[in-house]
Amino acid sequence: MKTRITELFNIKYPLVLSGMSWISTPELAAAVSNAGGLGILATGVSTPDETRDSIRLTRSLTQKPFAGNVTLYFPGSEVNAQILISEKVPVVNYSLGKGDWICEAVHAYGGKVIATVTTLKHALAAQADGADALLVTGHEAAGHGGEVTSLTLVPGLAEKVKIPIIAAGGFADGRGLVAALSLGADAVAMGTRFMNSNESPVSEIQKSLCNEASVFDTVYSDRIDGLMARVLKSKGSARLIARRTNPIAAMIQSKKITDELGMQWLKLVKDMMGGSKRGQNKNSEVKTDTEKKVKLNSSPSQIKKIRQLMRMALGFEAFKSGTIEGDNQKGVLPLGQVAGIIHDTKSVKTIVDEIIHDAGTVKQELTSKF
Repeated sequence: MKTRITELFNIKYPLVLSGMSWISTPELAAAVSNAGGLGILATGVSTPDETRDSIRLTRSLTQKPFAGNVTLYFPGSEVNAQILISEKVPVVNYSLGKGDWICEAVHAYGGKVIATVTTLKHALAAQADGADALLVTGHEAAGHGGEVTSLTLVPGLAEKVKIPIIAAGGFADGRGLVAALSLGADAVAMGTRFMNSNESPVSEIQKSLCNEASVFDTVYSDRIDGLMARVLKSKGSARLIARRTNPIAAMIQSKKITDELGMQWLKLVKDMMGGSKRGQNKNSEVKTDTEKKVKLNSSPSQIKKIRQLMRMALGFEAFKSGTIEGDNQKGVLPLGQVAGIIHDTKSVKTIVDEIIHDAGTVKQELTSKF
């Protein structure tokens, strides 16, 4: 198959692994790249050393192009982005932040950049900042999808932007690939389908639940980690949605996060409140660690960020427990609505081969109908 995405990234098939925290490991990313797609390595919950080690491990597992992602909303993301750049990762994928500086640095060594977006405003901004492609996330997607479904979001953005689009949210088979291409996309990104593969590190409990799930078995809420997110409907998700935010518990959990990421707690607060070097908030002041004092204004936007920070701290452990440990009592599993059409766990290569084969069959069936 040949599309603008396959040519841009020099890959065989227009299939991309979504960069999912705790899930898109070097082993899974390399498997997707080796099967002819583009594997995206997740760095969102990795320390700088872990990020560097993961890049080098991925390189040892595949000779094919691969990508690394950074969620600019997350603490430590800027450092991880610099590591992706210094390691000259072929493709860098960023989301939830302004990436002009990433585009400039990656292009300097001949790499490419994908910006993940959910709105036209952010799509146009990413294009202006120099992104080579857009990963457009629809409402159906696992994790942090947008408010608009892929069926309308993809063609709506394709009409307005010049750079290629990777459609995400609702895609898991050959039918979905053909549909996305007909909507104006040049590839599809799949999270839930590749999450439910032999190479995925996700608990076998969760893979089995994915195989049993219907299209109605997910929930979409901002009460998991502060951002709108889609997860498996479970006791754990119900508990998190119903729970009131406990500032003390959130503070304790946020301290735990910074310890795991090798960061200082005050730096986490500074970054989350917009006081980092890029995107400095003029209405906030973060003093040095020796002063041990954080002065913030009480504007509506700041209050919203504080609430998001607390939810993020409490949701961090829930995502980790649900994903790796298979705990649906205290944890949650990011799961797309497309789980309802996934009924088995297979190798990545088998998944890719079947999608491409089935896409050809669908094309022939459509040709006969027309």
